Amino acid sequence: MASSEESKPVKIREVWSQNLEFEFFIISQLIDRYPFVAMDTEFPGVIFKRPPTWTRSSSDHYTTLKSNVDALNIIQIGLTLSDSYGNLPDLGSGERFIWQFNFSDFDVTRDPHAPESIDLLRAHGIDFERNRADGIDSARFAELMMGSGLVCNERVSWVTFHSAYDFGYLVKILTRRRLPSGLADFLAALRALFGRNVYDMKYMIRFCQSLHGGLDRVATSLNVNRLVGKCHQAGSDSLLTWYTFQKMKDVYFYGQAHRRYAGVLYGLELESY
Repeated sequence: MASSEESKPVKIREVWSQNLEFEFFIISQLIDRYPFVAMDTEFPGVIFKRPPTWTRSSSDHYTTLKSNVDALNIIQIGLTLSDSYGNLPDLGSGERFIWQFNFSDFDVTRDPHAPESIDLLRAHGIDFERNRADGIDSARFAELMMGSGLVCNERVSWVTFHSAYDFGYLVKILTRRRLPSGLADFLAALRALFGRNVYDMKYMIRFCQSLHGGLDRVATSLNVNRLVGKCHQAGSDSLLTWYTFQKMKDVYFYGQAHRRYAGVLYGLELESY
């Protein structure tokens, strides 16, 4: 990344119901030049746990994931767009931009959730009352995302960290139905929507000596700093995911070696995807 680009501050573009169409228009104009998309979500935790008698197989993990995603509603999605050199879009200004979509679907007073997760998200700045009042309806989000060039586009690469649940919520939103009953069908839907160039760093760090733990721990191990926002907010976490992925590639994967790990989500390791 050029030093002139690095010197520009990063601004989170907060997306609500009233500016959703405008922001998706901007993204649709940028995606051909910035086809690398780092993504993170926030959701109301996990309310169904895997029974201790179950195995740790991918299919059992998916069954638990499906139970939770089907029952719960999305809170935030964060997107960071970049070009092949690591540059973020500046829209011709003195700033660089990432996106944070705030949803109205989740009602903290009525909807099922894990209380400890809600307390954590509230402590990190998520305003559930404003989300409910001013947030995005996921059905409208799905319509605009399907026409934006972000999905069903083999030129786009997706970069994530521990993202089985993240993609679970996106597949649910985009298909407007419960998740498929089986893992193979879910992975087929994932492939159809997001293509083959999907990277989950939580899976990839298995092959990186001395890297382990969550996103913040991996970023710290690689000397990657959070440039904007707070942890447990989707926009900020998507940017940290992108910079951590870049550094991980530089340190551990020579050339295009990272490509061999595309298409595998941590916990759902069916590599035939």
